[in-house]
Amino acid sequence: MERFDQINKDNLPTHVAIIMDGNGRWAKNKGKNRIFGHKNGVQSVREVTEAAAKLGIQYLTLYAFSTENWNRPRDEINALMSLLVSSLSSETKTLMKNNIRLMAIGDIESLPSNVYAKLNAVIKKTSENNGMNLILALSYSSRWEIVNAAKKLVADVKKGKVSADEINDDLFATYLNTSEIPDPDILIRTSGEFRISNFLLWQIAYSELYFTKTLWPDFRENEFYNTILDYQNRERRFGKTSEQVKS
Repeated sequence: MERFDQINKDNLPTHVAIIMDGNGRWAKNKGKNRIFGHKNGVQSVREVTEAAAKLGIQYLTLYAFSTENWNRPRDEINALMSLLVSSLSSETKTLMKNNIRLMAIGDIESLPSNVYAKLNAVIKKTSENNGMNLILALSYSSRWEIVNAAKKLVADVKKGKVSADEINDDLFATYLNTSEIPDPDILIRTSGEFRISNFLLWQIAYSELYFTKTLWPDFRENEFYNTILDYQNRERRFGKTSEQVKS
């Protein structure tokens, strides 16, 4: 609670994005298999989600499964999909209790049919909630998203709905999966890796980046508050000088 009380509630990021990394290494350190790490990472998802909602953060995006993750061993993929279904089922009550709306970005139609059905069911059930928006990035990659957006834009140009002269940053952004979601103010990556890993490349152009050595299953409520406190001590200039920002 001490960390929570130190946070300036008038200077919160609107959107926090997280690359949840380190489940496998956490499990290996304990002599367990990778799935043990993924299962323990679910508790971190719960704590961080509830902490963000308690603070009043409006959007939280979690990188849950990338398109590259389909290349992992089949047993691990199957276990991850099973864990996703069970987590969606068990956490629906928590989402409703905290007035959280679930959303998803990515090529979600490529998910197994039972996962796709459960995901859509929870999205529908929470659609009237008007608290925080929790966005799961599933079967997601930023390059896929950008190419997909370009294809849709070209199709509209061919149909005469859009002219080449109209194309700019703002218009292109409307073709992205995140068209209804503001860009992240801060991107967090756990586990000590210094990579973006094909996540929200367009959207994080001016995001603050925060890297921590903490493995995801150990990244809990207080770790999240530490991140927000760090964010509040930064100066976001967006290409301006410090003097301009202060004035």
